[in-house]
This record gives sequence, structure tokens and C-alpha cells, in this order.
Amino acid sequence: MRGRLRVYLGAAPGVGKTYAMLGEGRRACERGRDVVVGFVETHGRPRTAALLEGLEVIPRRTLVHRGATFTEMDVDAVIARAPKVALVDELAHTNVPGSKNAKRWQDIDEILDAGIDVVSTVNIQHLESVNDVVQQITGIPQRETVPDEVVRRADQIELVDMSPEALRRRMAHGNVYAPEKVSAALSNYFRVGNLTALRELALLWVAGKVDEQLDRYRADHGIGTTWETRERVVVALTGGPEGDTLVRRAARIAARTKGADLLAVHVTSADGLAGTDPANLARQRTLVESMGGTYHQVVGDDVPRALLDFARGVNATQLVLGASRRGRFAQILSRGVGVETTARSGSIDVHLVTHEEAKQGRRRLGPTRAALTRKRRLTGWAVAVAGMPALTATLTPFRDVISLPSEILLFLCLVVGVALIGGMWPAIATAVGGSLLLNWFFTPPIGRLTIADPENLLALIVFILVAAAVSTIVDLAARRTRQAAQAGADAEALSTLAGHVLRGEAALPSLLGRLRETFGLDSVTLLERVSEPTADDQAEPEAWRVIATSGTAACTAPAAADTDVVISEKLVLAARGRLLDAGDRRVLEAFAAEAAVALRQERLQEEAELAKPLAEADKMRTALLAAVSHDLRTPLAAAKAAVESLRAEDVSWTDQDRDELLATADESLTRLDRLVENLLDMSRLQAGVLGLSLQPVALEEVVPRAIDDLGPLRERVEGDISVELPEIVADPALLERVLVNLMTNAVRYSPADQKVLVTASWHGGEVEIRVIDRGPGIPREVHDRIFLPFQRLGDRDNHTGVGLGLALSRGLTEAMGGELTPEETPGGGVTMIVNMPISSRATAS
Repeated sequence: MRGRLRVYLGAAPGVGKTYAMLGEGRRACERGRDVVVGFVETHGRPRTAALLEGLEVIPRRTLVHRGATFTEMDVDAVIARAPKVALVDELAHTNVPGSKNAKRWQDIDEILDAGIDVVSTVNIQHLESVNDVVQQITGIPQRETVPDEVVRRADQIELVDMSPEALRRRMAHGNVYAPEKVSAALSNYFRVGNLTALRELALLWVAGKVDEQLDRYRADHGIGTTWETRERVVVALTGGPEGDTLVRRAARIAARTKGADLLAVHVTSADGLAGTDPANLARQRTLVESMGGTYHQVVGDDVPRALLDFARGVNATQLVLGASRRGRFAQILSRGVGVETTARSGSIDVHLVTHEEAKQGRRRLGPTRAALTRKRRLTGWAVAVAGMPALTATLTPFRDVISLPSEILLFLCLVVGVALIGGMWPAIATAVGGSLLLNWFFTPPIGRLTIADPENLLALIVFILVAAAVSTIVDLAARRTRQAAQAGADAEALSTLAGHVLRGEAALPSLLGRLRETFGLDSVTLLERVSEPTADDQAEPEAWRVIATSGTAACTAPAAADTDVVISEKLVLAARGRLLDAGDRRVLEAFAAEAAVALRQERLQEEAELAKPLAEADKMRTALLAAVSHDLRTPLAAAKAAVESLRAEDVSWTDQDRDELLATADESLTRLDRLVENLLDMSRLQAGVLGLSLQPVALEEVVPRAIDDLGPLRERVEGDISVELPEIVADPALLERVLVNLMTNAVRYSPADQKVLVTASWHGGEVEIRVIDRGPGIPREVHDRIFLPFQRLGDRDNHTGVGLGLALSRGLTEAMGGELTPEETPGGGVTMIVNMPISSRATAS
């Protein structure tokens, strides 16, 4: 059985998460539970450390990374100890490379899988979903994050809350950070505004988690009534033109309460035959989503019941409906959706919103199709006209033998036959004509329209009613059959549209091509208005721009099309080839709405592509300022201190002291020169203006010069370059820079007793240069990350440069037509491989 996870969530460091976790651990011990401390970081806080007394602490595991020693939680030891509860601090912590798992939450997963309950802690800024928001608020990127789903899966989440003022007082008293760090912390990350915003984020995130738990509880216990724990406004959309008004009104209602949810719902008929305007629905859906709401669709024949079921299912507190568009006579016959929904709403507040379409009647989307084809209707009339005299003539000789009820049934069979062939109106005409013929030829007195026997009158009346009812039912069945066939065709067309979207095919051209093929059109064109609308611009090609087209001759203006669909004030879909009827036009409108969405996506993607370089440049500038704040100032400060010491007249320096100060200044200025040169080259690479002088280069000349450029570090590098290697194509100066950066990086992380080896070999049309170190190595999953500018793996060493070396090396290598890739060194370490093409002169020789 999997263990249970309990998480203490805080808005910022110092609110008391670890203290609360240890307090829970001590209480569990007092209740007789077996509790151990897997990992707790006290940060030197004496009151927190005091809570550890009396608790069993699992010894930590020691790891060495880049020459430094670190301790991490020993997961295997915790599992082997098999306690009932394990206390594990800092859920979002990133483990030192070489640990069993990359993240501590993965360690905790293993412990939970072993059946051990875990109590842990995390700050709101470490949750992945709010990471970017926290950076905007505080200006500090959080590199250690945990997926929200990991925390949401916790069986219990407890918020450790504290007001910003109380937390700042706690810091000022030295209960959070060391005294020398308090002033800087209070004036930067722990400002009142920052803490207030972080606290709100934490409260809102926990509120969302509470909502999930409440929904689960209500579902498990079958609770259907609304619990007004949070404002949720549901707006009902019919696909009518009034939908825009309703959405905006519902959004204003939701905006009155902070944190309220906006949901839109459309109820479709269960038979799928009742039609709405898909273009209106698509536009209204976009409007809802632009206002931060969500769109939903449910199926139901009883619209009020479907609306209220949905509203209660989402725990809605308010329901917004439009005033009825039906006329007064229709409202007398039935109360309507609005009135019926209000009567059944119970605790849900219902808003009936008036609009311009109210009481104007429902607008049909187009002329209603006949149930049967014209040919069948004409055939039905012909059968009626010919069948009634023929049947009368056939039955007249036998009227003394056949009774009137039998004659009525035979005429009824004729009515049914006419209804099956020609529909309702020919059948009703047959029923009326048949009743007259029955009265004249077969009902006493014969030859007169009077009826002597009242029973015969009743029989004729029943005949007319039955004939009319049968005609109506047969016609309705034929109409439904035709509608179902049309709905099937529409569904097939819409499934083609959905498949196009799901497959992610090329947006507009493919979509318009599908539309043209579906309806057998000559061309389909998406037009955009280029100027302000005028009264007569529908026929002016100059007023429109062709966005995309499919087919032979593109329409240049809406007036030139056989069928056009107005998507918005600026967009029109123009189809040429044949005039589409109302049913086909509905599907065409769905395609038009999707075409508008596709156009919007294309333009957003184009804007994103245009903004991407700007974002990258801004990111580069931000990272540059953050990185050089230390690395540019340090060599300057060292050089300045050395020079000022040498110029001091009140100090007498020995020759050895003077040489050391000069060496310090020289080393600092050299480091500064290299840093500035790297920054300039990286900026040239980013701007694409790096000057190259590609020429045949001999490696046996470049590698020794690069080793010499290392200065004192040259003693830790060994070169093994054969003179038999062919020449490569490269810029000698840039290749030397690449090798210097790679060797410097390798020496920095190699053990002092291990030399860095530089070798080269020839493979096909390339020469492979290898820079091999025996350092701690780099995990395979971060191989690509080490080549990002301003990255230092682990971000633990702030004194080894701005992290430009590898990024610049890869950029320079690729600019010369080569490739730089990392590889694990057998036995430990990293091998940087530079592949460069050989020169044509070497190939020819």
C-alpha cells in the first residue's frame, strides 16, 4: 500500500514550514508512531534545531561534485529503516549530480511507493505553474521547481501563513537569516509588496486545491445542491446573435467578485437535427475565452433541466439567460426556457437579460428544405388525380356487395400510398377528394352529397381525420429521414474539418482545399478588408486582399462569389462554383469560423516568431547583467587594488611583493580582457555579424598555440596531434579561441593530478578534435543545457566566470561549419568533440 503525502506550503522562506513539519513529527511520536528524519535543513535557526532533539535522524549520504563535498538524503537507508513516517524537507530541491534521482520529489515518490508516509515542505515560488509569475514579481528566477501535479497528488496540503509584516519582523530579529544578510534581504526579495503578492499566490493555489477536494467530496456523496463557496457564473448560449451581449453581461457579473469563474454552456438537441448558427457560436466561444472563461457543450432535449444539471455540476451560483426571442402567442402556449429554468433553479440566482432580439421571434437560418423531392411530389399528385377515379370506377359495380366501411378502408389505402409517394399535401387532397367520392357514389342516398345515416357521416369524418393524420406522420417521417441524411453528410464534413485540425495540417490552404472538395466548388477564397467599410465596397477588388485561396480563379471581392459568408467586419469567405442552399451554408459557416481561427493562429505564430529574437535578446541582456555583476567587477577590483597598493607612498614594498602585485594586476586584466572579448564575440554571434576568415589550417600549428595561450595552466594540458592529419577549413584565430575555452573549462574541473589530453583523428571528410578531462562528468540529460549562455552547471560556483565559454565555443564552431558535442569519458569525465571539415586541397592531394 502506497504511503500518504502531507505537504506544508508557504509563501516565502521563514514562514515556519520546517518548524510546522517537525512539530507534526513530534506529535506523531507522542501518539506512538515510528517517525524518522530523512532530511531536514535548519538553516542555523536554533528554535528549529531544538525540535530535532529526540527524533531519529537518518545519516545523510556524502557526494563529491567538482571537488566539493555535499550531503543528500540517503533514500535507500530511509526505505531500509521502514518507519511509519519520514520527515523530508524541501520538496523542490535539486539533488547533486551523481545522486540516485535528479529531484528530491522523485526520492519522496520512492519512499511513498515503499508504503512510508512522508511529510514535506515547499514554497509557492517553486511550483512550476507560477514560476514565471514569481520571477515577474521578485525579479529573481527560481531554478529549482516541482511539477504542480506532484503537489496536487498530496493527500493533505496545509498552508503555513504569515502576514508580510510579521515575517519581516521575524527576519529583523535574526530568526530567519544571519544578521549580516538581513538588511539586503529586507530591501530586495522580502519587500512588503513581494511578500503580499507571494502570499496571494499561495492562498489562491491552495483555494484551487480545496475546490478540487470539495468537488470530489460532493461527487462521492451524491450532493447535487449548490454550495456557494465560490462565485461561478454560467451563461447559456443558443447560438443566436444575442450571445455576445449575454457573455459581456456575465463577465461583468463575474468581475464584481474577485476570483469568480466564468463558464459558457450551449445545449444541443439529442437528435442532432436542430440547427444553430456555428459562426455565432464560434465567435462567442472566442469571446468567452478572451475574457478568461471556459466554453462547454452539453446534450439534452429538456433545455432547462440540462442547463441546471450543468450549473449544479460545476457548483455555479449564478445563471445568465437571454430574454425569450419567441412571440407573445408562443409564450402563452408554453412558459419558455427562461421562466422554466427560473422556476426550477432553487438556490441558483437566475438573471434574465434583455437584448435587441427579444420577442422578435426566432430567425430561421434559411429556407426550409421540402421533405421530398419535386419529382416525388409531382408523382404523388399524379397518383392522387388518377387513383381516385380509377378506384371509384373499380368499386362502383360492387357497391351492393362491398359495405361502406370496406370501401372507406380501400380509399384509406390509396391515401397512405399517395402519402408515401408524394407527401402530406397530395395525401390530404386525396382524403378530401376520396370523402366526396365516397359520399356521392357509395353513401345512401346515392348521387347526392347528403347522408341519410348518421353512422355513415361519422365513418367519413373518421376517414378524413385518419387520412390527414397518416399523411402528416408519413410526411414527417420522410422529412426526418431527409434531415437525418443531411445531418449525416454534415457530420461527415465536420469530421473532415475536425480531422484536419487534429492532424495539424497546413492551416489555411489545406482547410480551403478540403472545403472546395467537400462541396465540389470551383474556388474558395478568404478575403480581408483593407480599408474602412463603405456602402458599395462589396464589388470593389481594391477594397479587399486575398489571404488564401484554393481552386482555379480566386474571388477578388465578395460580390464576385456565388456564396459568401461574413466571418467578421474584416473577413469574408467567398465560394465560387454553385449556389449553396441553407443546409450546406451552415457547414460552410463552420468551415469559415475555423478558417478565421487558422488565420489568427498563423498571425499569432508570425508575431511570436518576430518577437522571439527580441525575447532572446532581452533574455541575453538580463542574463548578461546578472552574470557580469560579479565577474566584471571582481577582476577590476583586484587590478585596481593592486595598482593602488603599488602607488601608495606610505608603504615600502619588497621586490617580491611588487612582483606579486604586478602579477595580480596582470592576471586580473587578462581575465577581464578575455571576458570582454567573449562577450563581444557572443554579441556578434547573436547579431549574425561575426567576421570569418575561413582558410586551410594545420592542427599541428593551432593546437600548440592554443596551449601556450593558457598561461600557467599550460602545464596541465598535454597535446597529441599527428603531423599526418589533413588540413581543415577554419578561421585560425577563432579555432584557437574555441580550443582555449574548451581546455580552460576542462582544466578547471579536472583533478589536480590529472592532465587534460587533446587529441585529433581523421574520419571520412572530417577531422575530430577531442579535449578529454577526468573530472566529475556531466549527466547526459543536461548535455544540451551546458551550451546555453550564462550557464554554470549546478549554479553553485559563482567565482568561475559568467558561463560563456562553452556557449561561445559551440557558436564559433558552428559559424565555421563545424560541430561541438559532449561525450562521457570512459572511467569518468567529459570529452568535448570538435568536428571540422577537411579542406578541398587536402582532399585533392
